[in-house]
Amino acid sequence: MVGWGAPRDMTSSLPEVIAIFGPTASGKSAASEIVAVELGTEVVSADALQVYSGLPILTNQPEPPTHLVAIRSLSQEFSVGEYAKLAHDEIDELVRAHGVAVVCGGTGLYLRAALAELELPPAVETSVRARWESFYESDPSAAYMRLQELDPAAAAMVHRNDRRRVVRALELAEGGGSLVPTHGRLWSTETRRPTLVVGLELPPDRLEQRIRARTEAMFARGVLDEVRRVLAGEISRTAEKALGLRELTELPSELAQERLIARTRRYAAYQRKWMRRIGGVVMINGDRSPKEVADDVLGLVRAR
Repeated sequence: MVGWGAPRDMTSSLPEVIAIFGPTASGKSAASEIVAVELGTEVVSADALQVYSGLPILTNQPEPPTHLVAIRSLSQEFSVGEYAKLAHDEIDELVRAHGVAVVCGGTGLYLRAALAELELPPAVETSVRARWESFYESDPSAAYMRLQELDPAAAAMVHRNDRRRVVRALELAEGGGSLVPTHGRLWSTETRRPTLVVGLELPPDRLEQRIRARTEAMFARGVLDEVRRVLAGEISRTAEKALGLRELTELPSELAQERLIARTRRYAAYQRKWMRRIGGVVMINGDRSPKEVADDVLGLVRAR
């Protein structure tokens, strides 16, 4: 069925998991919360940045309680492998208690890790990572070009500005591995449980307007003060680089705002690429109110 994935031995067509994916500022969190309330269940986040505590404004953490949000300190490292185990546990518990779980996110790899059993690449020596990190920091373009030479498939699925994932792909490629799972499972429709995957689609100009409006609201709420408080404490190098924290405090407020808008725009374009490659995704119009989007998702569920 279009939009579905399920273990091969399952015959039920009823969804146990409803996954809603979309680019940043697409309104997926608000729509997911409405869907969860209507179905009497809760939302599990699939967002690599929202796992960190201390930055609710910068990472746009949802106000309603959401599973796997703010579960790690910024001083801690966190991997997709750790996330996958936690997500499977949360989803299984919600299905046991309520019959269905809602998964919402904009990090494609985290979404697939939540929904499927992925073949995750192994850890590497600290010295190897440090060497590739140094290479990337000295010349990001050269590092990305090197990745294109060593592992073209991995280069195609990561953004050249995503320092953490470019470095990870390089260190794996050097050891003969790859960030890309074998057998195309990253993009397959196979999932742990019967799942409906919905993608929110918006015209680029409307998404740009939403990104700008949300960024302006973040600055009005005091995002720069939030970042300064975080940088005054202990923060892991990985988290700081991934979030681009220091850059925001080193620029005048107006320039920092424009820089964040530009960075968010690039990330949204990357998310849209991811969304088009998710196996079995059902695309719907996201340029509506959260209630209208949620009603559309619920209509897809009930039509099954």
